[in-house]
Amino acid sequence: MHEPFWTPPAKHADIVLPATTTMERNDIGAAELSRFWIAMHQVVPPFQQARNDFDIFSELADRLGFGAEYHQNRDEMGWLRHMYDGARKQALEAGFDPPDFDTFWASDKYEFPADEGPTTLFADFRAGAALKTPSGRIELVSEKIRSFGYPDCPAHPAWLEPAEWLGGPLARRFPLHLLSHQPATRLHSQLDHASLSRQTKIRDREPIQLSVEDANDRGLVDGDVVRVFNDRGAFLAGVRICTTLMTGVVQIATGAWYDPAEPGVPGSLDKHGNPNVVTLDKGTSRLSQGSTAQTCLVEVEKYDDPPTVTAFELPVILRV
Repeated sequence: MHEPFWTPPAKHADIVLPATTTMERNDIGAAELSRFWIAMHQVVPPFQQARNDFDIFSELADRLGFGAEYHQNRDEMGWLRHMYDGARKQALEAGFDPPDFDTFWASDKYEFPADEGPTTLFADFRAGAALKTPSGRIELVSEKIRSFGYPDCPAHPAWLEPAEWLGGPLARRFPLHLLSHQPATRLHSQLDHASLSRQTKIRDREPIQLSVEDANDRGLVDGDVVRVFNDRGAFLAGVRICTTLMTGVVQIATGAWYDPAEPGVPGSLDKHGNPNVVTLDKGTSRLSQGSTAQTCLVEVEKYDDPPTVTAFELPVILRV
């Protein structure tokens, strides 16, 4: 794998190709609904032997015999120019006026003009244009979806009992509904090893919030380490009592780097607080395949003498 940091996936890889961070390479920042194209200039040279993703895969393609088809004899800046020129052509056809690549790169950004006046949802439909549905109308019942015959996705909006919820029989064994939200001090799991993320840990572990009632019922206080578990797995976390959290609900951020007590052993206790070890590994339905991470029941208990967190320990480098 290619990776800038010693992440859990890197620890499990046979070969790790050191990759650059966004600060060590050139790129263009753009999103479909963003008003800006951003020229992301390289800030610092690559650290040690790190290389950008494009160079890594270009050399791999060369060694495998199809390099020319992959990189098409363009380097990093050549591809950025090529992609920008293609996007600029579409923008010009849509009535915008972005500059040529050299002007854009020197000016750091291009800002699309904002629409004037309020936006009307379904404006074209209101004016008589058809929607992209079989009938051209808003459909409360979809005959197309009905034709699939999926038992977990009816043709019309309906309440289906979740796989796990506090109103089901499983709640007698696992009486807490686990919510896993996005963290405030990192993006998903990115930069979990940085000081901003690590300073929010409790005894080196990801904080889990419990209501006052649920903490009292289990004899827990702020700063305790707890085992959060169900039939799928278990992880350790640090207790943070929350006065605004609903009784029966516990909450932990996603993205704590996976740190198994027994690496390579399926079902091993995660020492650091990664909720993935207890969440369902299935889609919301056969049709949508959305995430079911918020459909999860657990129990929480105090954990004495917790093992040392090793998620951020660096590897031993052997120079040969």
